Amino acid sequence: MLVRPVLAAVALLPLAATMLGAQEPVRQPGVQPVPSVLVTGEGQARATPDRAFVTVGVESRAATASAAAADNARRQRAILDTLRKMGFPPEQLSTSNYSVQPEMQYDQNGQRARVVGYVVSNTVRVDVRQIDRVGPVIDASLAAGANQVHGLQLYLSDPGPARRAAIADAVSRARADAEALARAAGGSLGQILELSTVEPQMGPVMYRQPAMAVARDMAVSTPIEVGEEVVRAIVHVRWAFVQR
Repeated sequence: MLVRPVLAAVALLPLAATMLGAQEPVRQPGVQPVPSVLVTGEGQARATPDRAFVTVGVESRAATASAAAADNARRQRAILDTLRKMGFPPEQLSTSNYSVQPEMQYDQNGQRARVVGYVVSNTVRVDVRQIDRVGPVIDASLAAGANQVHGLQLYLSDPGPARRAAIADAVSRARADAEALARAAGGSLGQILELSTVEPQMGPVMYRQPAMAVARDMAVSTPIEVGEEVVRAIVHVRWAFVQR
């Protein structure tokens, strides 16, 4: 997995919160508060996703709900059997949605409606843990009877290394900005008084398309470009301010 830090803007707290003594420190009897510089920094790192969730489905229409459900079950069973033959265990296959809805037809005024059939939809989410199998999973599902592809979500199996690289980048940028603040105020930074980070902020790389019937030449395999995922980190750092 490729991980490398990239440049990112440093998010500062409002000016009043970053200058000397801007945030009132906790006072203890007989102890003078330490002048300080408080900065919030944001860092980033990029990593290549190595896993994916693929969501495929079957939509069936028939005059009755039972007929639509039977057709849907037959086709979805064929898809699941195909995926199992490809080596996917039960824990990597899960039904994400199942619905039965009447199909309505309205008169010319859009007022009176009547039921003309039923639509049954069944979608399955596949946890693909080898990224190069994403295209074959889509192709095999379509060949087995799927007529919907609801979405593809790429993700990192272990975001830890990228997260730590983003934290290091955030601290480095926070320090650079804090040093600039201290020099502008006629001093320099002392020791770190406080250092913290917030929950990881990361967004999986998403490739989505509307749920729709899919017709394609199965002789051509589905190409998937993995790209990179951006992992972000935010840190809050307080330094003692040393007056010249």
